[in-house]
Amino acid sequence: MKTRNAVAGRSGVLSSVGASAIFGVIFVLPPHLAPLEPEQILAYRIVLMVVFLAALFCVARMWDGVVALVGRIRSAPHLIGILVMDAALLGLQLWLFGWAPQTGHGLDLSLGYLILPLVMVLVSVTVHGERLSRLRIAAVACAAVGVAVAVGGAGGLRWPTLLVALGFPLYFICRRASGLDSAGAQLLELTAMLPFAAYAFAARPSFHVVADHPRLLFGLLLLGLLSAAGFALYLTASRVLPFSLFGVLSYVEPVLLVMVSLTFLRETWEPKDALTYVPICTGLALLAFEAVSKKSPAAPASRLDGDQPAARR
Repeated sequence: MKTRNAVAGRSGVLSSVGASAIFGVIFVLPPHLAPLEPEQILAYRIVLMVVFLAALFCVARMWDGVVALVGRIRSAPHLIGILVMDAALLGLQLWLFGWAPQTGHGLDLSLGYLILPLVMVLVSVTVHGERLSRLRIAAVACAAVGVAVAVGGAGGLRWPTLLVALGFPLYFICRRASGLDSAGAQLLELTAMLPFAAYAFAARPSFHVVADHPRLLFGLLLLGLLSAAGFALYLTASRVLPFSLFGVLSYVEPVLLVMVSLTFLRETWEPKDALTYVPICTGLALLAFEAVSKKSPAAPASRLDGDQPAARR
């Protein structure tokens, strides 16, 4: 049993880090998709993610889980409202992830992702009743110092920062609480966004723009493929890892986003920013040490099953 939990823990960590790396690459793409606007990019991204995930489900023979989930929703119609709310929360994050790098708000978004893991750790303790190891407490404390410096340096929190820091935890809480945290649920969430995509295509037609610029077609296909892969890995990590570890590992992504913002998006770096990222990187180093240590706590199977009791029905 311990071996099984250790394997699940390692796969969860690798999935989380892999997803963060993919999202770092995705962050570079929106500025190169001009003259498409953020809403148009989101519409293409939704459609392509549905297509790529559906293809993945065919190859991996995962449709039985989707059919079972649809049957569960039919027997509990209130889940439709939760699914639509999850879709709206996820859609908002997808739009923001494309809008920020196009409009010079990449660092505002990155700050939201810096605060996000602290909020998720707080959720893990207060909502899920998880206990933090000493190393994890130290990692959170280091990260909190860096976030406090970042918030002070920014002169407060801007709305893109708050949408990320508060919106994503609410999304994950709703998914876990309702048992809608499977890959099949993600496909249904994206399917629920298709009416928005249709409206965006009708309101601001852009097919002729894509047809006239082959690079846009390639960029959109790459965006859809990477998005599907990144979210699949991210949701895998959210299912198999304790909420606190999943939250703290999320610091890999904002560090990568900051690097992308500074190198590829050419946003400004100041020496004082080191006061933010040195403590955060120290926290990541503590997490890495815990992960390779023989004393690294693994999530018990009972906790994993208890977190998502209805997901396997």
